[in-house]
Amino acid sequence: MVELLLLAPASRVETVSDALMELEALAVSVEDADADTPDEAPIFGEPGMPAFQTMAIRSWDRSVMKALFASEAEATEAATLLLAQDWASDVHLQGLQTVPDEDWVRLTQSQFEPVGVTETFWIVPSWHKPPEQARQIMRLDPGLAFGTGTHPTTRMCLRWIARHAEADVASWERVLDYGCGSGILAIGAHLFGARGIDAVDIDPAAIDATQANAQTNAAQVRAGMPDLAQGTYPLVLANILSAPLKLLAPVLTGHLAPGGALVMAGVLERQVEELQQAYAPALQLDVSDREEGWVLLTSRRPA
Repeated sequence: MVELLLLAPASRVETVSDALMELEALAVSVEDADADTPDEAPIFGEPGMPAFQTMAIRSWDRSVMKALFASEAEATEAATLLLAQDWASDVHLQGLQTVPDEDWVRLTQSQFEPVGVTETFWIVPSWHKPPEQARQIMRLDPGLAFGTGTHPTTRMCLRWIARHAEADVASWERVLDYGCGSGILAIGAHLFGARGIDAVDIDPAAIDATQANAQTNAAQVRAGMPDLAQGTYPLVLANILSAPLKLLAPVLTGHLAPGGALVMAGVLERQVEELQQAYAPALQLDVSDREEGWVLLTSRRPA
């Protein structure tokens, strides 16, 4: 395979990406042309970045665009056709480079190691042996749905489950994982003794992933669209993002049983106050954990 490298300004990135896909590129990626220099610009909402910048900037001022083609002839033809367009006068060819043959499955697998949630609770891909110290093990391979345990928000939710299970699991006769992604939180709740677990998502791929991962872990989890969730639950888990969590405030609080715990993640440090305000009519949200600029918000409804 051959990679076509182009240099494009921010205003052209979307147009060039669409054109490359129309020209049958196998994949297109965009990188900061000024990465690892003083001009490098974070644009995807990294912790500490002002919120107005995240909204205003959609691409780097100078972007390197890499398009993958099956052959040099196809890459050359695509570059010729694209650069001949009137609108592409500020797009520049950087070159072609051969992509070395790789065992892509093995390469991808090598990037995912076992993840320690606690000292004894580990998430382990199917191709790895569990660490010796692991006593509680979840088998999970990376897939199309969010949630492999590598992201701080997922780890914080799972840590909360592990740390509260001994005292609270007797009351977890029903659990709701709202926005389940890979089903990792639902499966984690099952591993620590929860029952009656419902996992819901608006993405059919997430529902499929949850069902498959639950089967792999022999976890009794019902997965489906949000209307699967009915009634109240002693434990409600939601690892999404700040904006949908705000919109879902009436839904999540409505599903929370008296005396029940609400556990939410996907929130940056700077977003805590607005989430607390959104839930203030019903619940008081507290910061229970922090990691890499992200926070875990929890609350318990009075019995």
